[in-house]
Amino acid sequence: MHRRTLLTAASCTTAWGAMGLLMPAGAAHAQVADLNDAINKAGRQRMLSQRMSKAWLALAHKADTPAARTVLDQSMALFERQLGELKAYAPSAPIRDTYVKLEGAWADHKAALLGSTPSRDGTAALLQTDAKVLALAHQGTVQYEAASGKPVGKLVNVAGRQRMLSQRMAKFCLSAMLGVDTATATTEIAKARDEFISATELLRNAPQATARIRQELLLADGQWVFFDAALQRLGNGSNTFRQVSEVFVSSENLLASMDRVTGLYAALGNS
Repeated sequence: MHRRTLLTAASCTTAWGAMGLLMPAGAAHAQVADLNDAINKAGRQRMLSQRMSKAWLALAHKADTPAARTVLDQSMALFERQLGELKAYAPSAPIRDTYVKLEGAWADHKAALLGSTPSRDGTAALLQTDAKVLALAHQGTVQYEAASGKPVGKLVNVAGRQRMLSQRMAKFCLSAMLGVDTATATTEIAKARDEFISATELLRNAPQATARIRQELLLADGQWVFFDAALQRLGNGSNTFRQVSEVFVSSENLLASMDRVTGLYAALGNS
């Protein structure tokens, strides 16, 4: 069951990579189009920092499947591409400086991801490097939002942060299942869960929310139910391989939904 579940996720991830995450809806270009697009991509860097660690941890659980490997490889390639785009587009020296610093943090995180075979022993170091990448990626997103100065820019940021939270919760769940700083992981999952629920309501009730955005949020609600159920099983002693599969797959599905919501909010400024 474990292998079938992840193999199914692999085919979904590949299709999404071709049509969704790697080529967001309406973005047939390779560079940053405008400030909304910059906020979207900057926020996606936050998510990728957590998604790469999640995939690495799935491999550490010996879930060495096409799904986890594909997610890790695609996420690393996308992070590097967007890092160059965001640095080149930077409209001010402070924003450019953030992305110069992010290049250094990314080099360290990349070394942690590729420097050794994924295992419990390397998990603590990995979590330290991804925290630095996340902090700088968030700083860049906030700076791009400030450069926009428009209410829709904040909504693109908030929606994009939901993508990151989905991966952050999954990452900490998988690290806790390895027995790495379980208390911290449990606390971080609870914080991210509360933030995710609150932000979903903010996005749903925003005056700028279109009927299509609300429909996508309804679909995301359904994915959240499955993901939250997988998180709630942490520490209940059930089959580890099955839990890894459930957390991995449901977090990918929730991510796909929130990526669409973010893209729809980003497109509002172009209409």
